[in-house]
Amino acid sequence: MKFQAGVITISDKGSRGERADESGGEIISALENMGISVIERMIIPDEIPRIKDALIEYADRKNLALILTTGGTGVSPRDLTPDATREVIDREIPGMAEAMRHASMSVTPHAMISRAMAGIRGRSLIINLPGSPRGARENLAVILPALKHAIEKINGDESDCAT
Repeated sequence: MKFQAGVITISDKGSRGERADESGGEIISALENMGISVIERMIIPDEIPRIKDALIEYADRKNLALILTTGGTGVSPRDLTPDATREVIDREIPGMAEAMRHASMSVTPHAMISRAMAGIRGRSLIINLPGSPRGARENLAVILPALKHAIEKINGDESDCAT
């Protein structure tokens, strides 16, 4: 199954041009290496209305099967990505976020304060990744093996899951 993806970098500094978007580039490289086309990319500030609008645009108007965000998943006052994501998804997929946190715990104890989440809006899978290039790359590697199957199921595949 071929599907299209979008990447949203959520960074106040990045949106003002004060920081390069290295994490977005890491995510795009990883997806393209898997044969996933990234057709949309944007950088926006850490503001709930802007994040919600971007997620809704990619899911509802662009009909992207996969939407990955990077940044804003921690506990600082401006880390608002999971809050905005929670407001736009129809259903949460807690196992994906749990798997990312679990794997990250072997790298850093700071992984336990990640508030990243994953969920479904319509026929789009939305996943929050950390803002650091290394964190984004490592967390994406954890969920990559399940992406294709998850997207197929979200889009109505009725075949059995067992192999």
